[in-house]
Amino acid sequence: MLVWRKAPQVGLEPQTHQRAEPSQAHCAAVPLCPPLNNNTPLAMPARPTDCVQKPLCNVLHELGRLVGQYPWYFLVVPLLISAAFGTGFLFLKEREALDIEDQFTPVDGPAKKERRFVQDHFPHLDSHFSPLRLHTEGVYASLIAVSLSSSIFSQEALEEVLHLDRWVRRLTVQSTHHPVTYAQLCVRDNGRCASNIILDILNETAGQTELTFPFHQFHSHRVFLGSRVGGMQVNSSRVQSARAIQLFYYLTEDNITQSFAWLHYFTAMFSNGSIPELHQVSVSHFTSLSRQDELKGNSKSVIPFFSVTYFLAITFSILSCSRFDCVRNKVWVAIFGVLSAGLAVLSSFGMLLLCGAPFPLTVATSPFLILGIGVDDMFIMISCWQQTSVLDQVEARLANTYKEAAVSISITTLTDILKNLEQVKKTVDKHVDIHQDLNE
Repeated sequence: MLVWRKAPQVGLEPQTHQRAEPSQAHCAAVPLCPPLNNNTPLAMPARPTDCVQKPLCNVLHELGRLVGQYPWYFLVVPLLISAAFGTGFLFLKEREALDIEDQFTPVDGPAKKERRFVQDHFPHLDSHFSPLRLHTEGVYASLIAVSLSSSIFSQEALEEVLHLDRWVRRLTVQSTHHPVTYAQLCVRDNGRCASNIILDILNETAGQTELTFPFHQFHSHRVFLGSRVGGMQVNSSRVQSARAIQLFYYLTEDNITQSFAWLHYFTAMFSNGSIPELHQVSVSHFTSLSRQDELKGNSKSVIPFFSVTYFLAITFSILSCSRFDCVRNKVWVAIFGVLSAGLAVLSSFGMLLLCGAPFPLTVATSPFLILGIGVDDMFIMISCWQQTSVLDQVEARLANTYKEAAVSISITTLTDILKNLEQVKKTVDKHVDIHQDLNE
């Protein structure tokens, strides 16, 4: 039951009575809520929300019209620009950034600040080299000799290890003008090349030295054996036997180019099997450049897949845009849409190389991402083109296509750019994001 109170009339007492339902005429005469007007506080003023979209669409509308009016300019000029910037790849070899520390560690990280503190207060003495006083990993080559018999301390195995040590110290690399020997590049200790103290210990008594673990007293030095000898059998701190021994050959960092050349030659000799013939031990090698070389090899291994990727992208685009109707067939649009992504990579990377920007090897994987973004934008434009009228002129259809695709492409592009710019603000591998931003 509804209670309906009739409005009081002037000069009469208010009356109240109950009715089952209000009449339809009364409901029509009395509104449920008062009408809103400009003086009503709940009314919100109308504000435009296309302050960005409208000018952006207008600008791209004019750009599309210009492309339709002067197609040859927009075909030839980008090709010339890409060819000009592509000359930057001539400097690719010298612009390669191969330092793993620079690529994958923060510039102002706590570890680097602490290292600078140590460098300032505990400087390295060039005349008295010690691996324990190195501020960095250093420049070195390393060998691990593993005995094929019972112990690396046996007379036959030790002779082969000493012979291998002498062979390494005789390695000579051909520099630009003259050969460079290990003796010219090695770090110094009391005026001579720093030696492997474990070999000095074993060589002193032809393998009959009784070693103690973990520390061994050698003349006036206590030598820690944990990083030099492996696979030990110890009895009451006395080393009974061992399976492996590790040797280090540190090089000076004063002439880093020649030191790196020697390390590459050292690695090449082992890779080519040019080391002395060994029967009692097997040898593995490692250098301070090994991780860097492996990363470089992994990055370059993806380059042959570029052609496969572009072939698959072109094939997929052609199949997606093929039509039996010759008017609506967009095969050439699909082909050039994929090629435009390749030209973007050529132009942007080439321009950065011309400007002297470093080229980290991890950038080699970014063309796959750029290709995906470029093909996605191409399909957006094709979709907008197909929504235009086939009766319109090409200029009008391109203008409408650019106008309709403006928002979608701009949003995806700005999202990628902002994401990469946020990464650039950080201090790890920012060169990759700079390359990707310029491609966008």
